[in-house]
Amino acid sequence: MEIQRRTGGARARRTAAAVTGGLLAGLMVTATVTGCSSETVADERPGGESRAAAVAALHRAADVLVRSGSSRVRTTMETATGGTRVSIRGTGAYDFVRRMGRLRLVLPKDAMGTAEHEPITELLASGALFMRNRGAGIPPDKWVRVDTAGIPDGNLVTGGATDPLAAAELLRGARSVSLVGEEGLDGTLVWHYRGTTDIGRAARVASPGVRGPLAAAARGFTEHAVRFDAYLDRQGRLREVRHHFTVTSEASGQSGQSGQSGQHGGTESGGTENSTESGTGTGTESGTGRGARAGRSGRGSTPGPQGARRTLGVASTTELYDFGAPAAITLPESSDIYTGRVESTQT
Repeated sequence: MEIQRRTGGARARRTAAAVTGGLLAGLMVTATVTGCSSETVADERPGGESRAAAVAALHRAADVLVRSGSSRVRTTMETATGGTRVSIRGTGAYDFVRRMGRLRLVLPKDAMGTAEHEPITELLASGALFMRNRGAGIPPDKWVRVDTAGIPDGNLVTGGATDPLAAAELLRGARSVSLVGEEGLDGTLVWHYRGTTDIGRAARVASPGVRGPLAAAARGFTEHAVRFDAYLDRQGRLREVRHHFTVTSEASGQSGQSGQSGQHGGTESGGTENSTESGTGTGTESGTGRGARAGRSGRGSTPGPQGARRTLGVASTTELYDFGAPAAITLPESSDIYTGRVESTQT
């Protein structure tokens, strides 16, 4: 079997494009996630392990991470639509035992190379997403809390990064799987698997802390098949996973307008219900920077006449490394959570 070597340079050359702010605004009204139409046949994994063993390794990837304790994280959310390519990149750490993480998300620059929005800090917890420096009239020292089980996509793409544990839990629904081969990933020998997973199936067998958001995603996406590429090391630890989503929606008269996504994405924040603008990646006015304006105006989506369907391809990549590194995460006090109305970022 040929052993392929991947380096940081190869990673940087991967085709980019990502989702930001309101780029997904309104696209979750009638969302569809599609994968490959043809199933692949799995190769024999080194050591004589069968296809069933390969699938089992993916199914238990989340459990192996919990036993690993913690790691550092890199995330990338990419999309390409209407000739526009955008990317949100994040770095941070995750505690798989406590099911909590912290990410610093960097939003894309404008056409002139100028940053339109300061980095956003996100805290990930079971059933909740906390965001700081989100903009939209929110004081920079305050947090916005979003109930991830109330978002139609379960926050798989809405927050600009997929929760690392949710990304692993999504593999519990893996069905059609093939072994691409052995590769070198950041100096570590890994097995590269490719296949499709089923959101509904994953939600039914997911861990309690992730089951709610995945169940919401299963309800929000009309097609549950999601293509993925996953890389496991010799200890069975997930080192990288990329999920490929295709979101489609019925275009209403106002392109980019939120439907269920904005309404359900707006969640209680310190006991006060926020408006439809409270999401990060979905919702009528949910984004930040240019993404929010794109969501309002329809930029970043495929335009069409009223009633036409629009599509948006989203690739979410999660990279895990430096296992055992400290991941000290403290959730905000109730006094630090913003309780007012989230304003629009549109000027």
